[in-house]
Amino acid sequence: MKSRRVLLKLSGEALAPESGFGIDDDVVRNIAGQIVALHQDGHKLAIVVGGGNFWRGRSSENMDRSTADYMGMLATVINGLALQDAIESFEVPTRVMSAIEMPKVAEPYIRRRAVNHLEKGRIVIFSGGTGNPFFSTDTTAALRAAEIDAQLVLFAKTIDGVYDKDPKIYENARKFDKMTYKEILDLDLQVMDQTAATLLRENDIPSFVFSMKAEKSLIRALESLTDGTIIRREHE
Repeated sequence: MKSRRVLLKLSGEALAPESGFGIDDDVVRNIAGQIVALHQDGHKLAIVVGGGNFWRGRSSENMDRSTADYMGMLATVINGLALQDAIESFEVPTRVMSAIEMPKVAEPYIRRRAVNHLEKGRIVIFSGGTGNPFFSTDTTAALRAAEIDAQLVLFAKTIDGVYDKDPKIYENARKFDKMTYKEILDLDLQVMDQTAATLLRENDIPSFVFSMKAEKSLIRALESLTDGTIIRREHE
């Protein structure tokens, strides 16, 4: 488990207070502390952060979808800068890279430069989505994972794994300890969008879905791959 190149997908809501809107400084610092601990343990970490704590592409039914999606991408940059600030308070070098060029606040996303940052021991935060509308940050995570040759993708969610139906609504929802991407696609489970699942399957990159709510959940997730759902191309 040591010295793995790992991509962490964080939802914007993971950074928010209980109201679900904005940024909770204590929450962000807690997450940053766990990321730093894994970094110090030898892992090369890249992060894709969402923007749902400020804006989602589908937040307005009356707005042009492309415009709404671009607004969502800008929200991910806000979250990326907040996370960078928290990580660097632990004196760990961090780079925010944006698929939408804004050189005053973030580096433009260039694959070779991102890989170089990781090899030099820097944590890399990918923001701005893919730079194109109609793609989710789950797809961004899958795409960036493939581009940087990540060995694992961690999907930090509000629930502790993949279920056959929404456990918040159905008491009899069944949790899966392991699955394949084909099963995710065939059953149309909403744990990630189908484009992300297809990309990860085609590039044979395993992923782990877990909840960020428990104490030190990120550290436990990467160290043991328990208390969640592991997804692979084929069953082992």
